[in-house]
Formats: sequence, structure tokens, C-alpha cells
Amino acid sequence: MCGIVGYVGPQQAQGVVIEGLRRLEYRGYDSAGIALVHDEQLVTDKRAGKLANLEKALAEQPLPASTTGIGHTRWATHGAPTDRNAHPHLGRDGRVAVIHNGIIENFAELRAELESAGHEMRSDTDTEVAAHLLEQEVEDGADLTTAMQRVCRRLTGAFTLVAVDAAEPDRVVAARRNSPLVVGLGDGENFLGSDVAAFIEHTREALELGQDQVVTLTRDGVAVSTFEGEAAEGKPYHVDWDLSAAEKGGFDWFMRKEIFEQPHAVADALLGRRDADGKLQLDEVRMSVDELRSIDKIIIVGCGTAFYAGLVAKYAIEHWTRIPCEVELSHEFRYRDPILTRTTLVVAISQSGETADTLMAIRHAREQHSKVLAICNTNGSTIPRESDAVIYTHAGPEIGVASTKGFTTQLIANYLLGLYLAQVRGSMFGDEIAKVTTELEGMPAAVQRVLDGADELYALAGRMRDARSVLFLGRHAGYPVALEGALKLKELAYLHAEGFAAGELKHGPIALIEPGLPVFCVVPPQGRDFLHDKMVSAIQEIRARGARTIVLAEEDDESVAAYADEMLRLPRVSTLLQPLLAVLPLQLFACELATQLGHDVDQPRNLAKSVTVE
Repeated sequence: MCGIVGYVGPQQAQGVVIEGLRRLEYRGYDSAGIALVHDEQLVTDKRAGKLANLEKALAEQPLPASTTGIGHTRWATHGAPTDRNAHPHLGRDGRVAVIHNGIIENFAELRAELESAGHEMRSDTDTEVAAHLLEQEVEDGADLTTAMQRVCRRLTGAFTLVAVDAAEPDRVVAARRNSPLVVGLGDGENFLGSDVAAFIEHTREALELGQDQVVTLTRDGVAVSTFEGEAAEGKPYHVDWDLSAAEKGGFDWFMRKEIFEQPHAVADALLGRRDADGKLQLDEVRMSVDELRSIDKIIIVGCGTAFYAGLVAKYAIEHWTRIPCEVELSHEFRYRDPILTRTTLVVAISQSGETADTLMAIRHAREQHSKVLAICNTNGSTIPRESDAVIYTHAGPEIGVASTKGFTTQLIANYLLGLYLAQVRGSMFGDEIAKVTTELEGMPAAVQRVLDGADELYALAGRMRDARSVLFLGRHAGYPVALEGALKLKELAYLHAEGFAAGELKHGPIALIEPGLPVFCVVPPQGRDFLHDKMVSAIQEIRARGARTIVLAEEDDESVAAYADEMLRLPRVSTLLQPLLAVLPLQLFACELATQLGHDVDQPRNLAKSVTVE
């Protein structure tokens, strides 16, 4: 969670930091704050609530000029979202300012130690402990870099810390452990951010930091070291998208823009996947063919939307490879003592590559000597770095907290993984793989056709503004789509919404059906008659009990029309690929209903984009 920005250079730091925070506010919006170094003193302002509150305060009472600063937008963990608990936090004498993402697990012990030494804490946060410890070190004669190294060695948990010292006005020092942080490399200036969106307006050259590293920024350069004080190096890389990709581009919400970017995102996710001979190739597979052929079990881990993408993947991967495939919630995975061997492949799905639960899951898998493949959208993030292979989704920045193009490109990556394993293991003929790949390559056009019918979904949302509960039903690969559709409505419209496997209706959930209850029904393609007909039967059962049925079915499927109060037509595709299309109307509906209800679509209450704490 939390957004972090740091800057040192010739520009006015306040403008750079505030603009960076604006691009990172999707990471948390419980409070925002800034600290600048001016005339060997720290000047700060911080406000509860969204960044706009801080901007209003700064407009009324500007901070003095400064070319060194740090800023923070918060998702609250320790302490309520108040002015007092907002970051930055200062040391006892106000010489050092600190911002923080993550959780310092041993903060209570350290706080008790400081308080016994006469330190008075002004907040309820774990962060303030780090500020006091850092200031204590610099007042004892250490420079800020050395102080950061020493303090980090005392901390347990997952954290990114960024600090400035009033006595070192042209230096920003940061550290990371199990929490995202990236450096932006400029000309006579340098930047820090939770992700590259923080500084994309100024530079597209970035530096990837390793685990347990400290980075020192000055105007003239960047120095990386370990927590032990040894010299280290970051990994430079070029950001392949620009500022325009992080702007709304005329849309009212980032989320709506990202929904309509999906034809392009899906095309990019498929780009360059076939070699000159037509065979599939993936991004970084640091596993031998023999290792891939020896895999006898696949476990997919993810959280939220990524978990639902994994549920779809299970159907495709097992069908194409005949390898048993399990799907697990990342946060439950290692605690149930899963059976992992050298021939188990763990597939970790994470849009940010920093999801704490998923990161801990893959570390557990690697400790058991299993291989790990990451599916991720963020170049240089922790999960891909710690995996044996990675498939990047190439979706571009996703700013809206509720994932849309993240989900569809994760589906593409999972399809590619299944086909690639089938190619390596020989479980499908080459022409069979080519046929599915060709159908995948036609999906951007099919996605666009669905999105062209957005007005129909907007009108439906208008007719359903008074709904207080909505159900979603699906069979086979449509079941995870139902779960994802319900999640979007919960996230954005704050309505009770549930997704069910349609076959489960008679085992309990049908008791929820009452006259007028809206139920979205994802109907499988007609080519799989046994599934299609069973889904139609389920629709008849709920309609007989008064449900209002909103049916998603193929454009030429007339057999279900008689049982639909509302029909949403989908292009005809194969069963395993239908989730790519069926999820789109549900995204559009949730986005529009939330808009009509007056909610903040991009920043839903209590949520943040990247969950970087367990």
C-alpha cells in the first residue's frame, strides 16, 4: 500500500512531489503529506483524507522554496487516518523526517525502548519509531546513509523507508525490504517512487533495487549499499510507456479508460509470442526443457482478481497439458503446509509484482525446491526477480484500483503458459496449438466488439440503480467470471454481490432468489452442449422464482433468449477463451453503476491498488 515519492535536483521539490503523489494516490488515500529541506530546517504539511486536502492547504499557505523533498499518500495500518498519524513523521527534535510503506513488526518493542529513554511519541504509527531511531543515529554522528543501514538492521517486517536530514539538504536516503521502491535516473536530478508512475513525467530511465538495500540520492548520482554497509548495484532498465499512458485521456475515470484500453492491452500481451517457425516463446524462462517436462503438478497462487484469473487458467492448463492444476489463495497457501516437490511448478499471479501474500507464498515454494513462474505486469518488481521464469502481461499502467485490463492480460498470459507447456511436453499437436494461438490473436477485435456495446450496459446500470443485491452465475470457465463480476460490484458500488457456480444453486444459494432479484448469468458457448443446456436449466429455475435474469450469451444463441429479461450478446469464441469477453460487460456495468451512485470509481473506500503487507 501507500505511495512514496522522493526528489533531489534543481526543480522546486514541492511541485515534483505533489505531482508524483497524484499519480500514486491509487496506492492509498487515507492521508497525504510532504516534507521539504529548507535552510537546514525541515518544513512539513500533512492532512487526513485525499491528496486534495493537502493541495488545498498548500495553496492557502505555501511551503518555502526547496529542491529536496519527500512525500507520502497513506493506506492506514497502524493508527487511524488522522492528521496526527499522517506521514511524514519527525524525530524527537525535528531534524529527520521519514515516510514509510509496510509494517515494522517489532515497533512495540522499539517504541517501549525509546519511551523509556525519554522520547515522546506523537502518533499511533509504527513509522514514528523509525524516525526517532534515525535521528538518534545522526545526532550521534552518523551520516544519514549509515544511520539508515544501522536502523534497518534492527527492524523486522516488510518496509520501505525514505528519509531526509535537515543537516544534509541535498540528500535523500531510502531502504527497502519486501516492499516496492524504484529509482528514477535524471540529468542532474534523481527520483524515488513506489512505482515509476511517480516520476514518469521527468524520466523513463529507472533503477531496480534489490532486497535489503539502501539507496542514497544526490543531484549528481545514486549510490546503493546493503543493510550491512557493503557496496551494491541496482539494475537499470528503460520504462516502455510514457506520461500519456498514466493520464485519463478524456475519460472520467482511469478505470473506464483502462476498460477501453483492453483491445490494445490484449494485443500487446500477445505481441512477439511466436518465433519465425511459428512456435511459442515466452519472456524469461530460466528453466530447462527437461525441467518443464518433469512437472507433475501445477499450483497457481494469487489474491482477489488474480486468484480468479488463476481459476480460469486451471481449466485451460489442465485441458491442454493434462497436468493436475490447483488454485490457491496466496495468503492461505503456506499456512496449510502444501505438498511441494522439485517437480511442482508454482505459478504466481500479481499485477504489481509486490503483493506481499503472493511473495511470501513463492518464497515458501522455493524453500521447498519447487520452481516458480511469475505472471506480472511490472518490470523489475520483486516477484519476477525471485522467480525462475516470468511472463510479463505488458498491460501498461493500471491506475484504477479495481483491476480490469490486469485481469484480461493475466488470462492471456495463463493461456500462453498452458499452450507453451503443451508445446514443450508434446501434449498437443503443433497444428492444435497454432489453431488456439490464432484464435487468441483474433481476440483484440472481439474485445473491441463487446466494448462497442457499452451504451447498452450504461442504460442497464441506470435501470438498476435501486438494486441492493446482485447475484452472478456461471458454469465451467464462466464460474470465475461470475466471481470476478461480483467482486467488481462489491469494490465499486458497495453492493452485496455474490458469484456462484450454477450447479450449486440447488445446494443452498437458490434460497436467496426472490422476486426482482437481478442475476447475471454467463452462458457457455453452444459447442459444449452439456454445459450450455445445464446453464439454461439453471436460468429457468431462478426465473421461475422471480429472478430478473441478465443473460450473457453468444450472439447467435437463441435457445436462451426466452428465459432472459435482459440479453447481452458476446462474439462466438471457444469455451476456454470466453472469459476474456464475458468479463467485459461486467466491468462496464460495475463502473457505470458506481458512477451513477456517486462513488469514486478509481479510489473505492478502504481499498488500495497494491497490497504490500500481509
